[in-house]
Amino acid sequence: MLPAWLTEPLWSQFAALLPQRPQFDPAHPLGCHRLRINDRIVFDKLLQVLRFGCSYEAIADSTCSATTIRNRRDEWMQLGLFTKLKQIALNAYDRIVGLALDQIAIDGAITKAPGGGEVAGRSPVDRGKQGMKRSSMTDGYGIPLGRVLVGANRHDSPLLAPTLDLLPELGPLPDKITVHLDAGYDSASSHVLLDERGLRGRIARKGTKAPVQATQRWHVERTHVWQNAFHRLARCYERRLSAIEAFFDLADTIITVRSLIRRAWTTHRWDTRPRRQP
Repeated sequence: MLPAWLTEPLWSQFAALLPQRPQFDPAHPLGCHRLRINDRIVFDKLLQVLRFGCSYEAIADSTCSATTIRNRRDEWMQLGLFTKLKQIALNAYDRIVGLALDQIAIDGAITKAPGGGEVAGRSPVDRGKQGMKRSSMTDGYGIPLGRVLVGANRHDSPLLAPTLDLLPELGPLPDKITVHLDAGYDSASSHVLLDERGLRGRIARKGTKAPVQATQRWHVERTHVWQNAFHRLARCYERRLSAIEAFFDLADTIITVRSLIRRAWTTHRWDTRPRRQP
């Protein structure tokens, strides 16, 4: 499970976003009802599902049923709480540490999707089984900025444009932005696309061997590893795109807050600061 120095700030901010709910349902005909399951219990259950990749039935117990976890997840998704939580984490990181938006890295990653769903397709690297591809964008340190989810049978290059469309959502951008890409994007269309948007591209050449550390593209590769550490994303059984996006937003929030605490540990002091550098 995630350490307390990470889950506590996550829950504190998430709890501030939750709307006020009555302890009992006022619309009940008899004026009474079973107590509403505490939101903190459901939030912890969702973190366990995300981290361990287990089913809702496997993680349910006497404190919370699988149906309650699903219903509360859908309720929070409709309110957009996971997206808001991610944006708050990005704003805090940018304010305290600073996002390196002058160096952007984009790359695709294929994961398993055994249950199929809205963004599943035949995986070219898994004998045609159902898989999902994410085209991820990170800053110069590897902080996840956004992603585009499609079937595993899609090529990376056509996903460059919709991934770059996420840039304006980040607010004011530097005048000069360098986009680091691997050899899969080495085509005339990719160069034209970057030139039209006023971006400088640093693209690996096809047929030329070079270690990933030779450019700043390795940051997005590391972020893929961070995201795949959440087993719900590495082997996704969710079928709806909205549910997958919600789990990705929650995972990206954890990655951002963890990086923020690690990088601010030597420069800032706060009451709940870990005793040793995480």
